Amino acid sequence: MIKAIIIDDEPLARSIVTDYLSNYPDVEIVAECGNGFEGLKAIMEHQADLVFLDIQMPKITGFEMLELLEEIPAIIFTTAFDEFALKAFETNAIDYLLKPFDLERFQKAMEKFKLTNNNQEQKIHTKAAVESAQATTTNERIVVKTGNKIKVISVYDITHLSADDDYVNIHTPEGSFLKSQTLSFFEKNLDQMLFVRVHRSYIVKIDQITKIEPYEKDGHLVILRTGEKIPVSKTGYPKLKAVLGI
Repeated sequence: MIKAIIIDDEPLARSIVTDYLSNYPDVEIVAECGNGFEGLKAIMEHQADLVFLDIQMPKITGFEMLELLEEIPAIIFTTAFDEFALKAFETNAIDYLLKPFDLERFQKAMEKFKLTNNNQEQKIHTKAAVESAQATTTNERIVVKTGNKIKVISVYDITHLSADDDYVNIHTPEGSFLKSQTLSFFEKNLDQMLFVRVHRSYIVKIDQITKIEPYEKDGHLVILRTGEKIPVSKTGYPKLKAVLGI
């Protein structure tokens, strides 16, 4: 039996998928969720085989929800027109249902799912599509998981970011939060008018810098408003001077 979860903030959209799935006796709907928080919990609880996932939802988007999962199940995205999302899907050969969709289009998506279910290559494509689409919102906010809770961090609340093995530590006045991502990803996708990479292990928010101090031979430190001292590399120093206009 295939365990399916429907995640969509529109009750009518959920009911349509439920109705279409009634034609598939080998599929059991184990949960219906109205937002990404509920969806994340349901996926982990039920170990779903297939998820019908809306993208634009309140609280967190479908992409942000998937970012928080260690193992992504088979996904059929259901969405209204979203230019960035569709580009990500088409680039990575991911199937999606563009609302409003009919039974015939739904059946084609199900056929594709059954052909590629548990296909490792398909999971890789899905992860690539998520990262590609999510890059468009990283310059506004970052979603992290802390224990059983989900936190949405505005980029304006970040003081700096630091590399931490396979994670990035996002520092804010409230504390630090780990994100499974690379510093290079954030360097590429954060607003370069707000952030600058000063070291291979550090990105700082420009308005948090209070001064620059010399450090050892030919080295420098930036002093943040919080009082923290961040090392500046030889390659980072020219970039720092450029954004500060010195």
